[in-house]
Amino acid sequence: MFYYFIRKIIFLIEPEVAHKLILKYLYSQHIQKIINFFLQPLPKKKIKCMGLIFDNVLGTAAGLDKNGEYIDVISKLGFSFIELGTVTPIAQIGNPKPRLFRLIHMEGIINRMGFNNLGVDNLIKNIKKSDFKGIIGINIGKNKDTSIQNAINDYLICIEKTYCYASYIAVNISSPNTTNLRNLQYGTMFDQLLMHIKKKQTEMCRKYSKYVPIAIKISPDLSTTEIIHISKKLIEYKIDAVIATNTTIDYSLIDNKKNNQKQNGGISGLPLQKKSTEIIHILSKILKNKIPIIGVGGINSVDSAQEKIQAGATLIQMYSGLIFHGPAIIRKIIRKV
Repeated sequence: MFYYFIRKIIFLIEPEVAHKLILKYLYSQHIQKIINFFLQPLPKKKIKCMGLIFDNVLGTAAGLDKNGEYIDVISKLGFSFIELGTVTPIAQIGNPKPRLFRLIHMEGIINRMGFNNLGVDNLIKNIKKSDFKGIIGINIGKNKDTSIQNAINDYLICIEKTYCYASYIAVNISSPNTTNLRNLQYGTMFDQLLMHIKKKQTEMCRKYSKYVPIAIKISPDLSTTEIIHISKKLIEYKIDAVIATNTTIDYSLIDNKKNNQKQNGGISGLPLQKKSTEIIHILSKILKNKIPIIGVGGINSVDSAQEKIQAGATLIQMYSGLIFHGPAIIRKIIRKV
């Protein structure tokens, strides 16, 4: 109940500013001492996925900590893994502000951030400074100024630079906020992307004697036919996991009579919940456990977390649910799912 009181104050602040303030506040030494004192150890429910052992099913979705600045404090909240990013080869400011909007009445968020980040080299520096020894995923993307025809090179650069510091690498080809990015999910572009990614993974594995799994993050706005095609290609190229899903641009999911309904960008949170679960269900039927699914999109309760698992997800991630329900929801999910 305490968080919901605090949330009223937080929601008076512009969303992007509030996000940074909360993370900085949690990072303070005094708050860290309180967290360490009051938080009881969580039960460990070991799960194997992508050849890695996770302490529980729940991790953070990309976007919560783009630059790896808050790894240590986030890890203490109970998550079994942290996915950093999206990060690009070169730092970029992203889309013009404001670019993050709350749909308070329906526990949703609209964002058009545009892969704002300080670059892959900065992320690696922050990972090196962290004391966290758990599982870290690094979510990678292409720079805005890189043409879609040359996008593969950006992903290969990021794989090469992050390979030794990631537990797994997530390839983001489904954000709606970078022009033409979603084209990489289709046709020969998708084939070429997977082929080059696997080639680079093999090369790095031989170089460092370390196998780092690669996951592909897909859109919730795909047709069943497109999902079938993508699934077959993921199996063909032996991709290690699929993350379902990114944000949606299906504006029919939000109430057009409320504030922020005319904002462009990807919708996350509760409005995305059913759609992402349906995608997981379709993937599960096609993949038949050949490739694990990481479910994300609208997880805001124990029930919604269980729905993702029942639909076929091995692991789940959350971000928006944390904003609307606070850290307590993390521990509820971990204890009961």
